[in-house]
Amino acid sequence: MSVWLPFKNRQDAGRALAVTVAKRKFANPIILAMPRGGVPVGIEIAKQLHAPLDFVFVRRIGVPGHREVAMAAVVDGANPELVLNEEIGRRIDIPQSYIDAEMKSELEEIDRRRREYVGPTGGPDIAGHTAIVVDDGIATGTSMRAAIKALRRKAPKELIVAVPVAPHDVVASLRSDADEVICLQSPEPFYAVGMHYADFHQIDDDEIAQALAEFRKSIPREHHATS
Repeated sequence: MSVWLPFKNRQDAGRALAVTVAKRKFANPIILAMPRGGVPVGIEIAKQLHAPLDFVFVRRIGVPGHREVAMAAVVDGANPELVLNEEIGRRIDIPQSYIDAEMKSELEEIDRRRREYVGPTGGPDIAGHTAIVVDDGIATGTSMRAAIKALRRKAPKELIVAVPVAPHDVVASLRSDADEVICLQSPEPFYAVGMHYADFHQIDDDEIAQALAEFRKSIPREHHATS
């Protein structure tokens, strides 16, 4: 039986993941962190690869009355993508009016965060690049699938998923969506992403802003978030 040791924090996980990602020697990579938890992880990978850092904003839409259960995810961009959880959709009849209203609300929150993190841009230009999508972990894969679907439309050379931890079955299923999935730990049984971190505190916008400011001071200007 394998013994899985927790990461100290997201930065620790990012450094460990960066070592593995760097061995792949991807051509012309752009790191796309999923805020908020993926940002500290993505920063460490961007530093290791000397690559630009940008973001892919995904917001989950919860089931009415049980918002913690994700029924869909929405991704920003010129043409926002909505990815439904088909299993939940088969079990629960959810009005389209509810989905439309929640999607509008989440896109407004995405727009607020993008403006705060990188200014009023429409998202990164990844055409011809290796896009490496980074998060602090994956549970169900709903958000990551939404991100992959949206990013495919931007014609990256390769689309890579890189995370410290995720369930084995989710990693296997994502391999049919991404060109490659890099995951350091896939424990079974899998309970929650946070259980694999000694420190998994909730990150707020102030912490993200501070981390990005420190990152931008440490690297050449061309490796800042793209516009």
